[in-house]
Amino acid sequence: MNREPIYQALFAKLSGIEGLVTKSRRLRHWDDVPDFEQPALFQVQKGELQVPRKGLPAKVTLDCQLYLYVNSGNDLNATPATLINPLMDAIAHALRPDINGFQTLGGTVSHCWIEGEILSDEGYLGPQGVLIIPVKILVNS
Repeated sequence: MNREPIYQALFAKLSGIEGLVTKSRRLRHWDDVPDFEQPALFQVQKGELQVPRKGLPAKVTLDCQLYLYVNSGNDLNATPATLINPLMDAIAHALRPDINGFQTLGGTVSHCWIEGEILSDEGYLGPQGVLIIPVKILVNS
């Protein structure tokens, strides 16, 4: 297994989402991303799970998180949710299964999908909105 091409393939797929100003695999706190650099998307490697199988290579699942930041600026009538929702839809669309029922990131993995609770702060007390999106990747074995 070569991990780096897998993470590169995921990042390339997500980088194609229209409307993103900043895209990086190096996480920055939202306080360090000025509003003119947003919407911003950061891809983070969180860990991996290896399950041994007798006589076979281990089953490997990579665990990532996507951090999505939006800022609605000084307009007190605007809500970051109106900016977050279309971008979340675009991320879900980018990771949708292909005709065979799996998102393979161009054949680099068996499957890639969003799984788990999406943490959200849609700007309750200000213009900054944040989503943290869990992504799982089942590696080819």
